[in-house]
Amino acid sequence: MTSSKKLQGKVAFVTGGSRGIGAAVVRRLAAEGAAVAFTYQHSADTAHALVRDIEAEGGRAIALRADAADAAAVGSAIDSVARELGGVDILVNNAGVLRMGDIADFSLDDFDLSVAVNVRAVFVATKAAVAHMKTGGRVINIGSTNADRMPFAGGAVYAMSKSALKGLVQGLARDLGPRGITINNVQPGPVDTDMNPDHSEFASTLYGMMALPRYAQAAEIAGMVSYLASEEAAFVTGASLNIDGGFAA
Repeated sequence: MTSSKKLQGKVAFVTGGSRGIGAAVVRRLAAEGAAVAFTYQHSADTAHALVRDIEAEGGRAIALRADAADAAAVGSAIDSVARELGGVDILVNNAGVLRMGDIADFSLDDFDLSVAVNVRAVFVATKAAVAHMKTGGRVINIGSTNADRMPFAGGAVYAMSKSALKGLVQGLARDLGPRGITINNVQPGPVDTDMNPDHSEFASTLYGMMALPRYAQAAEIAGMVSYLASEEAAFVTGASLNIDGGFAA
């Protein structure tokens, strides 16, 4: 655990928190002193191992199975955490899907899934969480630098879904601002995870597109999330912040 406990006493809820960026966010928020609940869909063993790791370091974490595309399940999970832990202070909408393909071959099922998880689920979780938030609440979405730049074929639907979050946070910043709640997007570029490793053939095509020719580490994304969750970012809202090694520069 870090010596700085800037989120001590806060309750955080992270969607899709068992692996990759989500797990790094869960670890960082817990290290900052927050009690962290997170959802997972399939990775039960991984999720519960993460809980044990955090508890071993003196933190508190709760893993809940919930499909991000299932509005009732996500809403129920958020409500149950709010009852158990006394509210929700921080929501991180991390769950997402990546479906790629040329428009000629892109199925409507994949289109609908992309919108359901990457856009609708964000709105659903945000609506549920802000019902429990007080002044100082934070909503943080994990978007993508592809909302600003899509330099290769096959990513149109993914880019569209992440671009939608920019309009959502700008609008919701106006709705939530009078309540003292902020909402922002974090827009990563390529991040080294098990789903998108930095040594793949696909990765090699991306290095030349960035000012910093490397993938990010998930902990670096979690650092920006931690900042937005803190009092230091109390005047940041309606923003979409790239952390992409200059991919969109």
